[in-house]
Amino acid sequence: MPKGTGKVLAQNRQAHFEYTILDTFEAGIVLKGTEIKSIRNGKLNLRDGYVSIHGGEAILQNVHISPFEQGNIFNHDPLRTRKLLLHKKQINYLANELKTQGVTIIPLKVYLKDGFAKVLIGIAQGKKKYDKRESLKQKDMKREIDRAMKNR
Repeated sequence: MPKGTGKVLAQNRQAHFEYTILDTFEAGIVLKGTEIKSIRNGKLNLRDGYVSIHGGEAILQNVHISPFEQGNIFNHDPLRTRKLLLHKKQINYLANELKTQGVTIIPLKVYLKDGFAKVLIGIAQGKKKYDKRESLKQKDMKREIDRAMKNR
């Protein structure tokens, strides 16, 4: 099964507009208690999230997973840091990429694969303002072409 396939639960829609995605990796995510139930309900926000490497581990930070409504005392802090499950070679590769100026690692989407929550993370390089305008032009041109083809 290719990377990023499965039931998509959340997507970082701004990522492709704000960044140029250089490479992607699929990672498992370590969750506690009722977090998986909130994720399955689609109650998470990836917009401000990023990945950092500390002590040979990939850490997902600033991703908001809302508390589960029926979870009472078993709920966890919505913005806590979460460990990502990657191979050591992948973590070393990501750590080397982070040393490059202007490069960051961001979560692109969260999906279910064989019953497990997976995160598609991307090595991203920030776009300049003129690159963003170019992306908007491309998007508008594609929309017009699709509209013209539909009306044929």
